[in-house]
Amino acid sequence: AERGSLRRELHKMAAAGAEAAAVAAEEEKRLPEGDPESGGDSEDEGDSDSSGDGEDEEKENEAEIQRLEEQLSINAFDYNCHLDLIKLLRQEGELIKLRRARQKMSELFPLTEEIWLDWLKDEIKMASESSEREKVYELFERAVKDYICPEIWLEYAQYSIGGIGQEGGIEKVRSIFERALTAVGLHVTKGTALWEAYREFENAILETAQPAPGSVPSPEQQQMLCSQLEKIHTLFRRQLGIPLLDMEASYAEYEEWSEDPIPETTVKNYKKALQQLEKCKPYEEALLGAEPPKLAEYQAYIDFEMKAGDPARIQLIYERALAENCLVPDLWARYNQYLDRQLKVKELVLSAHDRAVRNCPWTVGLWIRYLLAMERHRVDHSIISEMFEKALNAGFIQATDYVEIWQAYLDYLRRRVDFTQDSSKELEELRSAFARAVEYLKQEVEERFSESGDPSCTIMQNWARVEARLCNNMQKARELWDNIMTKGNAKYANMWLEYYNLERAHGDTQHCRKALHRAVQCTSDYPEHVCEVLLTLERIEGTLEDWDAAVQKTENRLARVNEQRAKAAEKEAALAKQEEEKAEQRKQARAEKKASKKAKKNRIGDKRKADDDDEGEWGQEEEADLPSKRHKGDGDGIHLEEEMEVETGLFGRSGPEKPDLPGNQKEKASTSRKDIPKVLHDSSKDNVTVFVSNLSYTMADPEVKLKELFESCGEVAEIRPVFSNKGTFRGYCYVEFKEEKSALQALGLDRQVVEGRPMFVSPCVDKNKNPDFKVFRYSTTLEKHKLFISGLPFSCTKEELEDVCKAHGNVKDIRLVTNRAGKPKGLAYVEYENEAQASQAVLKMDGLTVKEHVIKVAISNPPLRKLPDKPETGRASQFAVPRQVYGARGKGRTQLSMMPRALQRQSNPVAKAENGMVQNSPATSSQPPEEPKKMSNADFAKMLLKK
Repeated sequence: AERGSLRRELHKMAAAGAEAAAVAAEEEKRLPEGDPESGGDSEDEGDSDSSGDGEDEEKENEAEIQRLEEQLSINAFDYNCHLDLIKLLRQEGELIKLRRARQKMSELFPLTEEIWLDWLKDEIKMASESSEREKVYELFERAVKDYICPEIWLEYAQYSIGGIGQEGGIEKVRSIFERALTAVGLHVTKGTALWEAYREFENAILETAQPAPGSVPSPEQQQMLCSQLEKIHTLFRRQLGIPLLDMEASYAEYEEWSEDPIPETTVKNYKKALQQLEKCKPYEEALLGAEPPKLAEYQAYIDFEMKAGDPARIQLIYERALAENCLVPDLWARYNQYLDRQLKVKELVLSAHDRAVRNCPWTVGLWIRYLLAMERHRVDHSIISEMFEKALNAGFIQATDYVEIWQAYLDYLRRRVDFTQDSSKELEELRSAFARAVEYLKQEVEERFSESGDPSCTIMQNWARVEARLCNNMQKARELWDNIMTKGNAKYANMWLEYYNLERAHGDTQHCRKALHRAVQCTSDYPEHVCEVLLTLERIEGTLEDWDAAVQKTENRLARVNEQRAKAAEKEAALAKQEEEKAEQRKQARAEKKASKKAKKNRIGDKRKADDDDEGEWGQEEEADLPSKRHKGDGDGIHLEEEMEVETGLFGRSGPEKPDLPGNQKEKASTSRKDIPKVLHDSSKDNVTVFVSNLSYTMADPEVKLKELFESCGEVAEIRPVFSNKGTFRGYCYVEFKEEKSALQALGLDRQVVEGRPMFVSPCVDKNKNPDFKVFRYSTTLEKHKLFISGLPFSCTKEELEDVCKAHGNVKDIRLVTNRAGKPKGLAYVEYENEAQASQAVLKMDGLTVKEHVIKVAISNPPLRKLPDKPETGRASQFAVPRQVYGARGKGRTQLSMMPRALQRQSNPVAKAENGMVQNSPATSSQPPEEPKKMSNADFAKMLLKK
């Protein structure tokens, strides 16, 4: 029916110039009377429509309109506010305000297909004169640039047919149709409508060119008829060579329409297009069945087209994906990268970059790519500078983004300068931009984010390099470096060495020497290295006086450094001694408890429980009697040496020897661990203390490391790392704060990765008072909005999984399950915004292949956690198998019996006592088994034959 009405309209418009004029007049009759600019009758109509709802509703709408306008005056980038205002104005019939609101929104954002169609239909109703039709044409031109939308192109072509009676009207319609086919003619599902509309238009022109019945056409008429027929033939052939849905019907229509047989070339192209259509159908069906935004389905389609390599089809599928995923920066980035590297067409490239930054203005990477593309295509400097100013006002989400955009712009300005000239306009502009960048980062960025986006002063460093290397202005470079050092960078050796290298390359020896002397005095992280560099300089270029001064300077500095390190080592040794005393006291307490338990036992042969099953007082870290297998072979001296080595140079340890270390080591090794008074935990400080575990055993100086980490939560009163008798770190500690709120805030650091392992942070709880206390931060019941995913590849990252999951809904959180060492287990939990999204994701993702791994997806419903069996009292407890038989971790591999079961039955006869108790059973006897009699191969053979 739609095609029939289109055909009738085309026939009417194309019959003759007079008919077209009549149609245009008829169109004008349907327009509202009065001045369209004033709103006239249209506003009255809107008022009359809304009058039935009462004056109160009208006043409420007016107040809401005023509120929305005020809101936009404060924040013009509020997208939803724009939508609400346009909806209300259209409802109230405020046409002039409506046009202005749409205009403002289109200047800030690309508009969706629905918004453009509503706007265009409203403007078409008001366009009665030819001048007003031109404004509608301009509006269509803006609309087709935002996104590639087949509906807008079809509306554009149909509207242009209304102006066919004007001069050049037919050619204008054909031009619009051709542009539409170029833009969306390859659209598999929606391209057919445009091809058919174009053919119907040409058919209508053909019918108007037919001679009157019974008359003989003149040569001019005959030539025009042949030309028009060829146009229609060409359209059919072009369409049949493109894979489009329902192309079989188009082929049948061509056979029916054409008086001549279809050319072999057309048939061949048609069959080839059919084959291509079959390859595309799975992707189109996936898009048809998927829920918005269909990002995963579009990405698969893009990958398919990229392999095929047709630039027009690749561009179209990217545009289709972006129409539904316009707020995905990564998709824009990939599209722009393809255009930059493959197509390289200026209009296409710049248009895509412009739309990318308008859709995702918060993404600094898109702005940087846009500036590079403009420079690459020789865009005028004033336009690039204007675009950079827009980027500064885009509202980036972190301070470092502003450093990146400034650096990109400064790089562009530097490439414009001809440094062979002493001075130029471009050079002055570059220097002015550097100065403005430094001031902008200091004022605007630091005030907004309360932090410096450029703590290492990379902008100023680059400025100094430009002045020294390209402008030969070493004096300006030194001034810049003086400024850099006053911003808190003087304590870092690498900053001094960067300055020294610049001075070495473009300055003089005197300034190099001066810089290194200052470095020796100020550096606190790697003083040995700057000392070595200073001595190396004086070996090569210095006089004897210079050498003596350098040696004296470095010796004095390193002596102070060693003194500070010795104090730190003494403090560390004192803390270690205190921990050893606590460990020895705990060991004695356990020994006393064991002795008391042993005295109370009545039954001979009852095996004592494992030491680690005995719960001591809260805060009493348990010590293993035997050294940990992880640290087996580590000597006390080696460990202490590693602890004392707190400063290393860039090329390894280069500080002078510490003569007092061996003495400290001997003192530590000989420290007595007996008769030390017991130090109990102060339970009154539980509320300000957290327990930190699962730390790396090889962590160097855990107290300093953890203090830096937890100081962000509040003032730390004390950190007590726990060490073994050997002096090795046991991987856990206690952190005590000054205030309770700091301890509560510290719990938020739970699961944070420290040196490759997830750190566990839990509250301090007295286990004697709360034996069942468990810290488990995740739900153990059914969660209908959360998914459990298994079978993931170990290399799958959180970002990659999020890309797969967010195609089915709004992902709130993703947790990859790891072991205690931080290694992935191939499991994950994905939390969606609601149950509906989670259910949809299960249907779509279960059985999906991720990196050649088939994953399983289900609603999160963890099984009940198995609680440890508590020993029963009374008679039943006598039958319990003591845990000590198998050790703390159960039956180990080395405890497996290597004897055949048949021989076990023969060699382990079961003797029962009168009360039914098993006697001499290895599983129940506490006495060590007797040494079995050695048997020969012949003995084993006899036993096997008796079976």
